[in-house]
Amino acid sequence: MSPNTSAQPTRLTPIQVRLLRLFERGMSDEETLELQRVMVAHLSRKMLDEVERIDTERGYTAEDYERMLNEPS
Repeated sequence: MSPNTSAQPTRLTPIQVRLLRLFERGMSDEETLELQRVMVAHLSRKMLDEVERIDTERGYTAEDYERMLNEPS
C-alpha cells in the first residue's frame, strides 16, 4: 500500500491548524477569495525569489534559457 493511500489519518501541521481557525469565525465568499489571493501572491513572491536566487547562483543567461526552452524534453 502506498503512503498516500494508507488507512492512517494524516496529522495537520500547526500552520494548517492556524489556517483552519481563520475560518471558525465565518467568512464571506469575498473574504475567502481575498485571502486566497493574498496567499497566492505571497507564494508567488517566494517562488520568484527562489528562482532569482538559483538564477544568480548558477549564472544563467538569456541564451541559457533559450537553449533550455528549445531542447527536446
